[in-house]
Amino acid sequence: MDAANGTASPIRAPLTPLRFGYGTNGLADLRLDDALALLADLGYDGVGLTLDHMHLDPLAPGLAARTHRLAGRLAALGLGVTVETGARYVLDPRRKHGPSLLDPDPGDRARRVDLLIRAIRVAADLGAHAVHCFSGVTPAGTDTGTAWTRLGETLTPVLAAAATAGVPLAVEPEPGHLLGTLADFHRLRRLLGEPEPLGLTLDIGHCQCLEPLSPAECVRAAAPWLRHVQIEDMRRGVHEHLPFGDGEIDFPPVLAALAATGYQGLTVVELPRHSHAGPHFAAHSLPFLRHASGTAAAPAPPHGDPSATPEGSRTS
Repeated sequence: MDAANGTASPIRAPLTPLRFGYGTNGLADLRLDDALALLADLGYDGVGLTLDHMHLDPLAPGLAARTHRLAGRLAALGLGVTVETGARYVLDPRRKHGPSLLDPDPGDRARRVDLLIRAIRVAADLGAHAVHCFSGVTPAGTDTGTAWTRLGETLTPVLAAAATAGVPLAVEPEPGHLLGTLADFHRLRRLLGEPEPLGLTLDIGHCQCLEPLSPAECVRAAAPWLRHVQIEDMRRGVHEHLPFGDGEIDFPPVLAALAATGYQGLTVVELPRHSHAGPHFAAHSLPFLRHASGTAAAPAPPHGDPSATPEGSRTS
């Protein structure tokens, strides 16, 4: 009952608490064990683990034993994990993110498929909630139809491995890639016959960058397929991952929308170009997200209250 006017107060369903993580691709100058200890000390719920030469090298000998040791360390620290596969030069020291799932050379495509299947095995051994991947850029001289055919063919064995392991594959729409938007994700779903293991990685900054919907609307539209979330600030039309407060995203409505979906995975801070000051940004990102999440959970101000902030405005 509202004591001020004698009317019944609206009942608000409790929002699902969000679980925040930080990506190791933004802590590339730290040893993996040091990075994990830092995140646990700061109060993060988990880590977005990018398989790379400095952090659980997926191509070095003894991967199964190293993964087993890491599983124990994560459990001891109380950290959840998502496995990410966006390392820049893990497969080729000369081609960023190469080879991709779209390469003209079948052998090169097979190398990327092998990496993703390795990642799924690692994820299963770690108890990770998803494996992240992306399509890659359409190679020069390759028409769009051929690129989509290759993507469907190369992902088929990866999805079979994901189904066997019980770990969803969360494909990320990446600006500039063949699969660059939410609409492209649905094109892939239809192409593959809507397989159960195929899910979505939603990068909140990418929504601000290029999607026609607002970031909060993207979250609501993506909810049924959401398996992993990456988060950072960004500006419209500019694909640059920014620390929170340096871009244009109004985060409370985004986090409220995410909590309302019942999403149970990690929401991972994605600042891959800020490793030079990774501990600083890790320390500042979590309080920002917790404050924005708390603001999202607070009762909405009365209609017309000047303190109400329109979605899409810049946060301070």
